[in-house]
Order: sequence, then structure tokens, then C-alpha cells
Amino acid sequence: MKNIAIYCGSRSGHSSIYQEQAIEMAEVLAKNNIGLIYGGGAIGIMGHIADTVLNHHGHVTGVIPSFLDKVEITHHGLSELFVTKDMPERKNKMYELADGFIALPGGIGTLEELFEVFTWRQLSLHNKPIGVLNTNGYYNYLIQHIAHMVTEGFLSKTHARLIIIEDNPTSLLQNMNVI
Repeated sequence: MKNIAIYCGSRSGHSSIYQEQAIEMAEVLAKNNIGLIYGGGAIGIMGHIADTVLNHHGHVTGVIPSFLDKVEITHHGLSELFVTKDMPERKNKMYELADGFIALPGGIGTLEELFEVFTWRQLSLHNKPIGVLNTNGYYNYLIQHIAHMVTEGFLSKTHARLIIIEDNPTSLLQNMNVI
């Protein structure tokens, strides 16, 4: 089984489209026997995607640092749960377990996790695919900024293309060569 790490919000956002597309992503993962690796929370987009994969008899592995147990409310119905001592250990565990990475809408933590694996890929520390699900144009400004980094000479076009961006879960997983 392949496993995809999903970075996403512990909040649901103001529009129901974020939850709806997270649920669609979860259904595609479960249908294709792709395990979900995620931050272990029971709330927000994190909770929706985990619950949906589980409801479709998929495998869900949560990785949460002990101090976030009270903040993100650990999901205790998962297939597997790893409790780490801190954030660096959490990110390393998720990286170790994952065959690829996808960012759904989320906050600053989502961006930090996305850019860490993007940096590692740019430095040839791994060759795992990286995707961004651009739900409702959520990442349009980030996409523009990456293009600006290329234009200004701070990022090569080759490296910019290391992130696969789609607005549809199935297309994203297909273009990442996961399904």
C-alpha cells in the first residue's frame, strides 16, 4: 500500500468547499487503497479527511506531538497513532511513513510542512512527489509567489515544477503518479 501524507488545517475554514473537497480527497485515497498519514487531529479538515478514509474502510495513521493533544484533540479511532515528543519528531515520522505529500488548505503549519518537504526535494534529499490541492483558488497567491520567485531568479523553473498543483483530487493523485 502507498501512503500519502496530507498537510491540512485543524480548522475547517469559512467555506464548506474546503470540507467537501477534503472528503472527496479522502474518498479517492480509500478507493485506491492509499493510506493516509496526517497530523492526528480529530477537528477541522484533519478530522474530516481522517473520518472519511476510516468510513470507507481505509487505513489512517496519525502522528501528533503530545503537547498538541489538548489543542488539536487527538483522534482516537485511527488505524495507527504515533505520539511524538515534539514537532520535529512528528514531521520526521510523517516523512518516514509517506510515499508522497499533499497540502490541502490550512494555516501556517501546513505551509511550513509543505515547504520543508519541498526544500528537501529541491536539495535531492528525497524523490517523493509533492502536490497542492488548490481548492477554490486557496493557493492562488502562493502559486503567483512561486512564479515571482522564478522571475526574480531565486528559484529555478525546474525546482518550481517539483510541486504539482491541481484543483481536483483525482487529477492531483494521477499527476503525482500515485494512482
